[in-house]
Amino acid sequence: MLLIKTNIDTLLKPLQTVTGIVERRQTLPILSNVLIQQNQEKTTFLTTDLEIQIKTATAHDSSSPQNFSLTVAAKKLQDILRSLAADAEVTLTRKDDHLQVKSGHSAFNLQILPAEDFPEITEESTSERVVTLRQKDLKNLLHHVQFAVAQQDIRYYLNGLLLLIEQKHLIGVGTDGHRLAYIATSLEEAHEKQEVILPRKAVFELSKLLNDSDDPIEIDYFQNKIRFSFSDIVLTSKVIDGKFPDYNRVIPSNNTKQFEINRLIFLQALQRVSILSNQSEKFRGVRLIINPNTLRIVCKNNEQEEAQEELEIGYQDEPIDISLNITYLLDLLNNVDSETVQCAFESANSSVLITIPGNTEFKYIVMPMRI
Repeated sequence: MLLIKTNIDTLLKPLQTVTGIVERRQTLPILSNVLIQQNQEKTTFLTTDLEIQIKTATAHDSSSPQNFSLTVAAKKLQDILRSLAADAEVTLTRKDDHLQVKSGHSAFNLQILPAEDFPEITEESTSERVVTLRQKDLKNLLHHVQFAVAQQDIRYYLNGLLLLIEQKHLIGVGTDGHRLAYIATSLEEAHEKQEVILPRKAVFELSKLLNDSDDPIEIDYFQNKIRFSFSDIVLTSKVIDGKFPDYNRVIPSNNTKQFEINRLIFLQALQRVSILSNQSEKFRGVRLIINPNTLRIVCKNNEQEEAQEELEIGYQDEPIDISLNITYLLDLLNNVDSETVQCAFESANSSVLITIPGNTEFKYIVMPMRI
């Protein structure tokens, strides 16, 4: 039975939208599949890993569309479509429990698993709260904090991003216990306080799918889920059940010794000295020796090798010699696009506060380390 006959882009674009969360190897084989459904109006593509679900729909170009519902290996279908010519015409035909993909002289037969066995995340009709903002504002928020989110930490609540609504602000906070990134963005309307912890995987997938545009995104809050609706895409994610640390206690208020430095010059200097840093992520320390008008950056490794850089800075306070994890500094400088950054200190034993001049909405805190 002929199901679809169309241009390759009509299938590939929506498929690429939903396959980011799909793992090739799954304990449940059907989780490697994409659920494809078609009715008289549209063709829908849906994937899930039981924690996150992504759904997108596209209008079909057939005058008499065939109604159907099936699941097929998502990555395999994507790889097949990618391997074909960019402007190729593709037909999908069902033959018993196989889906035949044909284009020109190429033919592929993929196994079908029943659509009724596909484990969709149940959609609730009414949400506790709805927030709307521009896609580019949420994308910018995620970009500035997602790199600080922990990976596989036993403190499970750190493996996600805090999304907090407070009055007319949406706040994002990511931390791994050694550094913390905070950013706020304005909302058009005031809302009651609401906070959720969005899993790391959902954060990165959402960040990838969002456009850098003024188009709206609608966020629906449910009891243990959150839903993002934008650009014909609906991403639904379970939220992490736990209490996020009080980030306000971490943000320093007495860091009065400060200097401003060109971001790129600082980044390139750190990249050069990092060549001789320890390769272990945990022990990649760098010394910042701060004197009036001078910043000396020193890296040593276990082989007693050493790299040094000296930069001019506008600093007139007492000298400070502080050690930090160089990876945390590189992560920040690679993920912000400002011309300069401001570093503020209290002492060699207290956390460093890094901000962007002229931007009161972003803060990055790094704890010192012993080398």
